[in-house]
Amino acid sequence: MGGQVFRKKTLEDISLKGQRVLLRADYNVSLKADGSITDDYRIQQSLPTIKYLLEQQCKIIIISHMGRPTGSHDKHLSLAPVAKRLSELLKQEVLFATDCVGETVEKTAKKLKKKQILLLENVRFYKEEEANDPGFAKQLAGLADVLVQDGFGVVHRAHASTAGIAKYLPAVAGYLLEKEVTTILSVVNQPERPLAAVIGGAKISDKIEVLERFIEIADFVAVGGAMANTFLLAEGIKVGKSLAEPSEVPIAKDIIEKARAKAAKQPFTFYLPQDGVVATAIASGAKTRLVDWDAHVVAAVEHYPKRPPHESARVKADEILLDIGPFSGAFIAGGLQLARTVIWNGSMGVTEVEPAKGAGPVGPFAHGTDTVVEAITGGFGHRPFS
Repeated sequence: MGGQVFRKKTLEDISLKGQRVLLRADYNVSLKADGSITDDYRIQQSLPTIKYLLEQQCKIIIISHMGRPTGSHDKHLSLAPVAKRLSELLKQEVLFATDCVGETVEKTAKKLKKKQILLLENVRFYKEEEANDPGFAKQLAGLADVLVQDGFGVVHRAHASTAGIAKYLPAVAGYLLEKEVTTILSVVNQPERPLAAVIGGAKISDKIEVLERFIEIADFVAVGGAMANTFLLAEGIKVGKSLAEPSEVPIAKDIIEKARAKAAKQPFTFYLPQDGVVATAIASGAKTRLVDWDAHVVAAVEHYPKRPPHESARVKADEILLDIGPFSGAFIAGGLQLARTVIWNGSMGVTEVEPAKGAGPVGPFAHGTDTVVEAITGGFGHRPFS
C-alpha cells in the first residue's frame, strides 16, 4: 500500500504451530435490547487472523472488552452474544468463559485442544484492566504462550490487555492491525490533497496526539461526538449534563490555539459544532430539540461583540448533547466533498439508539454520522479512510 512498510513483527514472522495463542481482538459491538448484535463488522474483521491461527493448529484464547462497565459485572455488556455470532461465522463451536481470569478460566485454557477457540468474558468487568494493573496483566499472560494484538481500535490504550500484557508474552500483530496501520501510513504520508479529517468519539484524552497530528498535516479538521463537548467548554459554551472532560479543557484550549495559529498563516479549517441535538435522556422516544449556540456565543470576527445567548441557544442544565445539528452536519459535509482524501475516526453522535417505531431508518442521534457517511460516499474521487 503506497510502498509503506509495517515495522512490527506479524503472524508470519514467528512459528505458531500448535501454540496456545492469546488473541486481543476488538469486539466492542453494539447490542439491541434483546441482546442481539446490531452490527457484526468488528467480529468479521477478526476472521482472517483467526482462520490463520486455525490453519496453524493453534489453541486460541480470545480477549476483548465491550462498552464501559464500571469495573464490575454487567450482564448487558457480556460477550456471550459475540461467542454465538463468532461460532456462526466460523461454522465451529466457540467456547465461552463467564470470567476472564481465575482458576476455572486457567483450567479451561489448559484443556484446549488444537483448533479449539475460547472467548473470555469482558476484561473491563475488572477495574484492573483500565488501570493497567501488572498483576491482572500477568494473569492474562499466564493463559498462553504468545500474544497476537489485533484490536486496532484499542491497541493504543495503556490497559492491561493491550500494553501491560505485552511485557510478559512475546507479541506479534494480527492481520487487521497490520492492514490498518499500513493504510494509515499510506494515507498520512502520501495523501492526495485536500486532506480532511473528521474526529469524533467520546474522549479528547484518547485522541490528543491524533488531533495535534492532523492539525499539522490536514487541510480541514472537524471535531464531533461527545469529544466536541470539551472543546465547547473551552469556548465558554455550557453543555449541561453532556459527557465532557473538564480536566482536559486546558488541552482543548491549546489545540484550538494551534489550529487558529495555522489558519492565520495558510488555508486551513478547524471546525467545532455550531449546533446540536439535545435531550434529557438517551432513548429512542426522548423529546429532542435543536440548539444553535454559534450566532450568540462564538463571534466569527474577533472584534464583534458577543451577544448574551437567548434561552433557545443554551443547553439546559438537565440536557445532554447527543448529536451534531443540521448546520454542523452540512458544513462538515461540504468540507468532505471538496476533499481528495478523508480520514474519519469516531461517530458524530450516539448512534447506538435505535429509531422510534415509524421514525425512519436512522436513529434519533445518528443523523450527523449519517450525513458524514453520505458526504464521504457521495464525494468525488476522494480516498476515504475510516
